[in-house]
Amino acid sequence: MRSPFNECRYLTPKENRAAWGYQSHLGRQRASGHSDPYRDRIAARCNGQLVATVDKDYCLLLYPLPDWEEIERKLMRLPSLDQRARRLQRLMVGHATEVDVDGHGRILLSRELREFAGLDRQAVLLGQGNRFELWDEERWNETRDGWLNDGDDADLSAQLENLTL
Repeated sequence: MRSPFNECRYLTPKENRAAWGYQSHLGRQRASGHSDPYRDRIAARCNGQLVATVDKDYCLLLYPLPDWEEIERKLMRLPSLDQRARRLQRLMVGHATEVDVDGHGRILLSRELREFAGLDRQAVLLGQGNRFELWDEERWNETRDGWLNDGDDADLSAQLENLTL
């Protein structure tokens, strides 16, 4: 089955606005009255329950609740005396917030999460396998362009050397 998390789309200003807080649409009603397959797949996979948390690239990660529960277990099994492991636990688990996808495909994000990711006006939703990344559009464009212009492919790890795309 095709993952609902392997797509990218820009969210419209209408999708980003709400009088009572930031809302991000994960799908929208089509003119024909059929629901968006994105939203349908999320509903089927996790009954519309997602977990939002922070990422070191200053975006938000959105996981289906069952996937997040497994990730959280793995994170909490990391050695507690390892400083990097504790930082990762504090960031990812400490900021983890359950969010529900409403009937219109929207999620309500806390002020803290919105501020962390700089989500103010335009946002980009990127499908990344088992999760979404939610970026401020300007930050995403700058970060993506930086990666594309880096040109330092010589440092690819051994695991990526044989990858064919």
